[in-house]
Amino acid sequence: MLWDDAAHVTRLDLRSLHGLWRIWTVPGATQQYYPLLHSAFWIEHAVWGDSVLCYHLLNVALHALAACLVVKIVRRLEIHGALLAGLLFALHPLCVESVAWISEQKSTLSVVFYLAAALAYLKFDDSRKRSTYFLAFVWFAAALLTKTVTAALPGALLVILWWRRGRIEWKRDVQPLVPWFAVGASAGLFTAWVESTLIGAQGAGFALTPVQRFLLAGRALCFYAVKVILPGDLVFFYPRWNLDAAEWWQYLFPAGAIAVAVALWRMARFHRAPLAAFLIFAGTLFPVLGFFNIYPFRYSYVADHFAYLAALAILVPLASVLSRRPLVAILFAAILGAATWQQSATYRDEETLYRATLQRNPDAWLAHNNLANILLARPGGAAQAMRHLQDALRLKPDFPEAHLTLGNALLDQPGRLDDAIAEYETAARLAPGSERAHTNLGNALLRKGRTPEAIAQLQQALLIDPANAEARNNLGNALSQTGALPEAIAQYRAALRAKPDFAEAHNNLGRALAQTGTLADAIAEFQTAIRLKPDHWSAHSNLGNALAMLPGRLDDAIAEYRTAVRLQPDSSAAHNNLGFALFKKQGALTEAIAEYREALRCDPDSADAHYNLAVALAQVLGQEQQMIAEFEAVLRLKPTPGMKRLVNHLRSLK
Repeated sequence: MLWDDAAHVTRLDLRSLHGLWRIWTVPGATQQYYPLLHSAFWIEHAVWGDSVLCYHLLNVALHALAACLVVKIVRRLEIHGALLAGLLFALHPLCVESVAWISEQKSTLSVVFYLAAALAYLKFDDSRKRSTYFLAFVWFAAALLTKTVTAALPGALLVILWWRRGRIEWKRDVQPLVPWFAVGASAGLFTAWVESTLIGAQGAGFALTPVQRFLLAGRALCFYAVKVILPGDLVFFYPRWNLDAAEWWQYLFPAGAIAVAVALWRMARFHRAPLAAFLIFAGTLFPVLGFFNIYPFRYSYVADHFAYLAALAILVPLASVLSRRPLVAILFAAILGAATWQQSATYRDEETLYRATLQRNPDAWLAHNNLANILLARPGGAAQAMRHLQDALRLKPDFPEAHLTLGNALLDQPGRLDDAIAEYETAARLAPGSERAHTNLGNALLRKGRTPEAIAQLQQALLIDPANAEARNNLGNALSQTGALPEAIAQYRAALRAKPDFAEAHNNLGRALAQTGTLADAIAEFQTAIRLKPDHWSAHSNLGNALAMLPGRLDDAIAEYRTAVRLQPDSSAAHNNLGFALFKKQGALTEAIAEYREALRCDPDSADAHYNLAVALAQVLGQEQQMIAEFEAVLRLKPTPGMKRLVNHLRSLK
């Protein structure tokens, strides 16, 4: 999967029938409000689960189906080169991003609906059958519910009708499309609202003046036209242009676009096709030209997948021209196919994609951050990750995600907990609506022992996202530290409602239940944690603790402790627990002492291990000196009056 694929593929809390209802009724339940798209993801997950291959194969199939629909539409319009048009669309490297990126199923699926609607409407235009009209409208509605860039379809249809007839009549041509324009405009405005209020396309990074938007629209239009005709140097994150109204050369782009439009308008008296293609191309791109804020503008004003549908406005006329020159057509298709093969290789995995992006755009701060996240998850990758994070923050100091990732990198480094907290605090200040920033800050504060502050941060995270299972789990840990076990148990249960397969929450709930004496329920939770994560050494150790408290289950407890020690051989607690169980087992005193010594090797300052070793040594003749030394270590680590009296008494006997 790539980047945000996991956020699009149906989340655990949406996989039920109630989740399907939320997909349709709750804007914000999914990353974008495209309910038909996410219903498709819902069905796909129910059929093949998390099989990445199946998602990719479906995207390829949808792209192939779209290419076939292109052929049918071009043939219906009696344009030369129908097969070539479909082939050029199928092979064009600009389409790779939309097909290789699972999240972009919204493009491949919506274009299938878009083209099906266009084909049905063209049939209606010839037959005037009401049933055909309603079928076309259903396909159009499906396209809008999958991705609202398809709202441009009625405008494209009007242009096609004008191209075919040379004029537009209100009753015949415009009136049937009025409902389409109304529905398309409503869907587009709703998406613009979602982008701004729910996704976050607002603030200083999106504050463009009218002149800057004019410059952006002209430059983006020229950019996409060049990329369709000469698809070289394709990048996942393109450089974000500096739109400077004081730079004269930036006006050349909109001026050039206007000049082309005027020239084509004048040419239309003799040949309407070029102007029709220009209008469809510009109209299809209109939602992403900068007149509306969309979230990707935060890091780049252009993207390959924005032009997935609009590219047809150039490819179809180009195919018509090339079809009269077969050798040139074959050569061009072969070049596109080779470029697509090469471009597809960069989407093999996330690391390959981000490294390829940084080769062509070294200032892609988001790619630096995303690559750092990948490297952090790899053993020994922290040093390289830190370099990429430093580059990201050098390029964009106010980038909250990079501060968040840097906090993650520092969190587990010895002596860097305070630095990690500082980075999380910066991330939370820059992005106060980020539940991840508040969650990670709360977790770090909890490690630091600043429990009340941690609770406040975790509660803030839950105000932003009540379904944040990690925040609820860690809030449960914080509450457990304060002795509020009923409240902690409630948080663990809430975490598991949001994420039933959360092994750590099952383990923590089991531990809290064990503290309340509810051993049977605690054991069930530990066993569930182990079933979900067989190598969860802490769950094995905690299960051993619970079993050791039950009559006749000591051998079972020892087996769990041995598993915990095997999984985490450097855990002082696991060795200490195993030693204590062996001490209780008749005839295993020597082995118990060996485990206590292993516990002290892992953590020389473990007062519990020193105490248990001292008690065990008291059972062995000739070990009085070592026994006293262990009790003295306990006194040093935990100086209590009782321990002091015991040590003084033993010294007096000596």
